[in-house]
Amino acid sequence: MPEESDADEPTTYAAAVGSVPDWPDELDEPDPSDGDQDDEDGPAPARPHRRVSPLLVLGRVVVGLVSAVALAAMSMVYLRVDELDSSKNTTDAVAEAQQGKDAPAPDDGANDILIVGNDSRTDMQGNPLSDELLKELRTEATETLNTDTLILLRIPRDGGRGAAISIPRDTSVQVPGLGRDEKINGAFGITKALTAEKLVNGGEKDRAKIERESDDAGRTALIQTVQVLTGVRVDHYTEVSLYGFYLLTEVIDGVDVCLKRSTSDPDSGASFAAGPQTVRGGDAVSFVRQRKNLPRGDLDRIVRQQTFLSAAMSKVLSGDLLTNNAKLNALEDAVSKTVVMDDGLHFLELVNQAQVLASGQVQFVTIPVTGVGARNDRGQSIITVDLPAVHKYVAGLVSANPPPPAPPATSPPAAPPSKFAGARMLDLTAPAAAAARAAVPCVY
Repeated sequence: MPEESDADEPTTYAAAVGSVPDWPDELDEPDPSDGDQDDEDGPAPARPHRRVSPLLVLGRVVVGLVSAVALAAMSMVYLRVDELDSSKNTTDAVAEAQQGKDAPAPDDGANDILIVGNDSRTDMQGNPLSDELLKELRTEATETLNTDTLILLRIPRDGGRGAAISIPRDTSVQVPGLGRDEKINGAFGITKALTAEKLVNGGEKDRAKIERESDDAGRTALIQTVQVLTGVRVDHYTEVSLYGFYLLTEVIDGVDVCLKRSTSDPDSGASFAAGPQTVRGGDAVSFVRQRKNLPRGDLDRIVRQQTFLSAAMSKVLSGDLLTNNAKLNALEDAVSKTVVMDDGLHFLELVNQAQVLASGQVQFVTIPVTGVGARNDRGQSIITVDLPAVHKYVAGLVSANPPPPAPPATSPPAAPPSKFAGARMLDLTAPAAAAARAAVPCVY
């Protein structure tokens, strides 16, 4: 979160407790020279006391009780958020990625969080998902692993406007360690497979160790690839699996979306009518995975992912998730099975960023590209980019005069620019989230 630039104001205690009343005009203030001596005529008369209204006393008691209850409730929420944080799976990939000689400088003007969605058919412990569950996810078993959702969340350190930058899955870029260009969604999976093969050939038989080390190698390669593409240093990492996406949408009772026209795609399992609707579970997975039969393919899928993410965060923060014990238990279970974060990123910070995304006070953009539907030397369909242009565009998003959104021909429409205002403290009321939810934009 942005650091506070101004020094704290000094606390004025008198203003907090009220002014001390003056003595009544008709009474003389005591003379300190009198001491404890009695007058000749006897003891001094007792000073009159003001009668305190019983209603005032009752009001103060009620306010005190309400404050205590609110404090206790807030403490419970923070306790549960801490429990969520302790249930996450962690990775050292961010630290490993910064060890390379070509790692970007640490001070690039922003706190950068890489949000990754993968299509793994296993849980975080490497256990294969059941055939029944794969059917629910509208997919099938496969050995491949792709990261089809890549969003770099840039949070300016000076408190300025931020951006959620989507990276098309077919973007062709050099993957460190492979020595060749690959589609960016394959950087994780290819590196993971090669690392696992190397471990097995070296005599390693511990399946859990192979899975853990190959996963971290894949994550490190992906982070480094994103840094090559964007020119900025990735500070934090969050990864959610296909199964995790399914579970999370079930916990929040679905997400509100709107389509400009009806559409279907057998490959992703998508089959949606036109107009507003609520999707959850397998339908939600299909909604964000579909790219066939969309006017601009992967670029329109990115628009769906962006609007879905914003709507999902609105649902989380405007509903009762953070105060509903049963839902929090389900969320904690989902996090333990399907979410990976670097150890330096606390779950509370992620919730705070979710508030900003939900409020509409961050612009969603896509990196500028030079070509869509090109073919590489292996016949794969790719999206081409100009690295210097991408670096300039991404760096400019945290400058005093950020660049306009990339042209619609190469990037999905972005939300109108607005002031980025992230809160340090968790706001359970989230009024902006409720407002954002009421106006879900229709997409293809």
